[in-house]
Amino acid sequence: MVTRIPITKARINLGAVVKRAHLNGEYFLLEKDGIPIAGLMAAEEFEDYLERKSPEVKKSIAQSRIDQTAVRVRPLSAFIKELAQQRKAKKLRAKHK
Repeated sequence: MVTRIPITKARINLGAVVKRAHLNGEYFLLEKDGIPIAGLMAAEEFEDYLERKSPEVKKSIAQSRIDQTAVRVRPLSAFIKELAQQRKAKKLRAKHK
């Protein structure tokens, strides 16, 4: 079942929307001004979709699962810090062009 929902309503009710997608396998089309702009589905199903679409993504997901099983993961705070550093480096490169 696909439920169309304004993105503002989805934002306010994000926890409930994600729970429905995860537990019930529901799909959501997020709309802005009545125009679909994004979709929401359970992560496992999204991974299946990506695996079918791209062999490179399939390898990356398989490696992620191996890392997770082996507890070779990092805290979210470390990941966010790395993203911030990458953005900063990208801005510096753009500034020097």
